[in-house]
Amino acid sequence: MPELLPVQVEIVVQDCFFIPAQLSVPVTEETWQAWFQNWLTVLQPSLLERQISAQSYELSLRLTDDAEIQGFNAQYRHKDQPTDVLAFATLETDYPQLEEQADQPLYLGDIIISVETAQVQATQQQHSLKQELSWLGAHALLHLLGWDHPDENSLLCMLKQQQCLLQSVGLPTPSF
Repeated sequence: MPELLPVQVEIVVQDCFFIPAQLSVPVTEETWQAWFQNWLTVLQPSLLERQISAQSYELSLRLTDDAEIQGFNAQYRHKDQPTDVLAFATLETDYPQLEEQADQPLYLGDIIISVETAQVQATQQQHSLKQELSWLGAHALLHLLGWDHPDENSLLCMLKQQQCLLQSVGLPTPSF
């Protein structure tokens, strides 16, 4: 197996949940940065298989409430209900990478997480909000990279990959 080279990740975190409400933040921006950097390093072999080759990436992460994510879900997925996470990938089509862009980070897309739904799910699964947020972040990253789960087999493969990502940053993984 070839040596995994560290990748660089620039993540823009928009905290529309914790900071406005003056709540304690369970995952800092630095922790999100470290997680996504680690996850993209771990995923390098599968990225190369999918012909996604870059040494630096960008993405945005928005932490919000059920009302806001419901608006996004209704607008973009025509489902007028809250959800736990949305991922808007920019790699849904093959884009030629121009030589003058080779030194620019590859923009993967946007992730939106409802902290309210994440808290409910964490309580139901009897684990921490931090663990649930990491699970949702890993899941959304896989979607940004082209993973999907249209059937049970695909879902199981994706869930196993999420477990590997969480384990790679020392977090416990839920069983399924």
